[in-house]
Amino acid sequence: MARHEADREDLMAEATALIERFEMSMPEEAELVTAGFRKTGFLSIYFEQDPAYHFDDRGQLRRAYADGYLYRTAGNTLSRLKRERTPLETNLLRHDLTNDELQAFLESMKKRLSNLLHQLNNEALQIKRQIPTKKIMTTKLATALENILRENCPLAPRISAR
Repeated sequence: MARHEADREDLMAEATALIERFEMSMPEEAELVTAGFRKTGFLSIYFEQDPAYHFDDRGQLRRAYADGYLYRTAGNTLSRLKRERTPLETNLLRHDLTNDELQAFLESMKKRLSNLLHQLNNEALQIKRQIPTKKIMTTKLATALENILRENCPLAPRISAR
């Protein structure tokens, strides 16, 4: 685990595991959104630096980063992880979300994803950059978002700690 984290300066350049990715802006929003797919079909969506959501190939939430916390699926809830640093070590403190906390987190995520889907469907987004440059990925992203929202943002199976 890295001792110090830093904001990503250029997600499009740094997110090389996302073999298909694009950066877009939404009208009346200052933040850029970067979305992309891994070779496995896993989807990642970054609303600037925070929040970020990572889904498996079935559209189930695996991991997230929101409000300065890391989240990972525990199967039936999310575990909120906080790094606590001392000069000698880094500890990862875990809190499994209560049902109310989980519902609040999912509602916030659904609101963001619904807004993004709405902007996609209305062709209101402006594509700033994309890799590969010749491929149209907005339809693929819209389909993935529709699946996630239709299934009510399901959680992926538990990710075990290593």
